Amino acid sequence: MKRKFVWLLAIFLPVQIIGINILKGFPEFVENYYSLGIYPWISSTMRLVLGFIPFSLGDLLYAVFVILLILWISRRFKQRFRSPKIWIPDALATLSVIYFCFHLFWGFNYYRLPLHKSLEIENDYTTEKLLELTDILIKRSNELHSELAKNDTVKVDFSFTKNQLFRQTLEGFDHLKNDFPELKYQGEALKRSLYSLPLTYMGFNGYLNPLTNEAQVNTIILPYKIATTASHEVGHQLGFAKENEANFIACLATMNHPDPYFRYSGFTFALGYCLNEIYRREPEKVKEMTAKMNPGILKNYREVDEFWRRHTNPLEPIFQATYNRYLIANNQSDGMKSYSYVVALLVNYFDDTRNAL
Repeated sequence: MKRKFVWLLAIFLPVQIIGINILKGFPEFVENYYSLGIYPWISSTMRLVLGFIPFSLGDLLYAVFVILLILWISRRFKQRFRSPKIWIPDALATLSVIYFCFHLFWGFNYYRLPLHKSLEIENDYTTEKLLELTDILIKRSNELHSELAKNDTVKVDFSFTKNQLFRQTLEGFDHLKNDFPELKYQGEALKRSLYSLPLTYMGFNGYLNPLTNEAQVNTIILPYKIATTASHEVGHQLGFAKENEANFIACLATMNHPDPYFRYSGFTFALGYCLNEIYRREPEKVKEMTAKMNPGILKNYREVDEFWRRHTNPLEPIFQATYNRYLIANNQSDGMKSYSYVVALLVNYFDDTRNAL
């Protein structure tokens, strides 16, 4: 009986894969019945149940999984891969359960409606509109920088503790929930990653554990970046699985935050994306734009670049390439290049007179 159940689980894996590929063609169904239907209940329940634990349970589960995988591989080599009729179905059954839980607890959000459609905005824009928004972002970033720094030539320093940054991150979502009910956040599960050091050398700011719905933040990164990183991971928790859409949610949460430090982090975050896109389209315009910026803002940007340069290592491109393949496999066909979609969301969202900055 037990072996029959194992075989059923193993056979269920290809059935799931076929089902997922069919589901990709029905984003409205996923949006209405999963992302806006059962997922908010699943997500908030998991956060309420696990949020009180002061450490990341998901990180510990990853460690246990890696240890068990190493032991399993070691055993296969010792047995010289004998009895494949036993260990192959066992392996497929285990993958089947993980694949099912991944999608049920979070992963179906990859197949929901693109955010520009649910916001009823365009997904394309002119360079003229991009330059207009960039000018506005520069003006607002300069104003915030002048409010927070001693003079326009020094960078803004964030004196918050990591716990304060986490607590205040959620205030940004409280501020947004009236206009965006789907951004209502119940049950806090925003935690420091136990793997912050390896994450730093892998080149990642944080991640969401899809099996526990805990948002992990790499707390070795600069406090200036934790504000937008934590908001990005909360965006994932709220069902915005795609990286570009979570970045846009992070912009909204921080740019509308009651605290000026968070607003500075958000406006300069959005500005950085726009400057990168201008460089891609009209590189000669970038110098003209940066000349309008307070030099201290550029120092905050350089501080981030220098941080990542200090942690560059030969393995980082491998981790980045692996993650790029993960994005492509999960309905983000451009991989990490799809991050530029956040600019389209920014330009078209703030082009609306209701949302004008």
